Amino acid sequence: MLPATSKLCAAISYRHLRNMTGLRRQAAVAISQELSRLASHSPGPSTWIHQVRRRSSLLSSRLEEKPFSEMQMSYIKQGEEALQKSLRILEDQNDWKTETVAGNGDKVLSKVLPDVGKVFRLEVVVDQPLDTVYGELVDNMEQMGDWNPNVEEVRILEKIGKDTVITHEKAAATPGNIVGPRDFVSVRCSKRRGSTCVLAGMSTTYGAMPEQEGFIRAENGPTCMVLRPLPGSPSQTRLTWLLSIDLKGWLPKTIINQVLSQTQVDFAKHLRQRLAR
Repeated sequence: MLPATSKLCAAISYRHLRNMTGLRRQAAVAISQELSRLASHSPGPSTWIHQVRRRSSLLSSRLEEKPFSEMQMSYIKQGEEALQKSLRILEDQNDWKTETVAGNGDKVLSKVLPDVGKVFRLEVVVDQPLDTVYGELVDNMEQMGDWNPNVEEVRILEKIGKDTVITHEKAAATPGNIVGPRDFVSVRCSKRRGSTCVLAGMSTTYGAMPEQEGFIRAENGPTCMVLRPLPGSPSQTRLTWLLSIDLKGWLPKTIINQVLSQTQVDFAKHLRQRLAR
């Protein structure tokens, strides 16, 4: 059957045959039948079926992509750089020190890196499937201010392709105004590879969003969140959040460390409440 299917596919690739509706329909039916036959004779879809579907998906995405400007390409590269640098930090398991361990098992670790400074790492398990968590953190990004009291606003300034966005975030003032209002302009990159999702970002400059009156322009990154299904329990998601922030201004390090680690613990709590609703 495959040779015949190949001939039909080759035939409809010729320009003078492309408008022959019957032939195209015949080829489509033949391909569908062949895929179904192979699938029914094996425990699961064969390797080449996966490759065909994957290549088709990649081709479609490439055809849909629009050419990017030089500036947009620089943002894409910044997002990729943030992702790769964040993953390298997380892969190094040495020298992490425990900052906080909550009663439910949520944990915040930290370490000091020569070229970055102090970074914080949140490790939690969320009782929701990965797609639900991913949708809330990526697709509903601009709604974060509705459920996270530490965030006043998240606004997407520009979307670049399918994976990259430029955002403006306003952080809410801490209780007692210990840390005054901060804002960030960030480039964010989201990638899905099999059952793992990575959401990475870092500070950038964006001409249409200069420093705002009443806010100190802080810097973040490299930072990322890694989402993975909990082994043996696909209805739960393991979330790892690498946080690296320079809040700017004159703030004692002890206060900064306390605020950032507590921010991560609070985030996990508020995220669970949001997903439960």
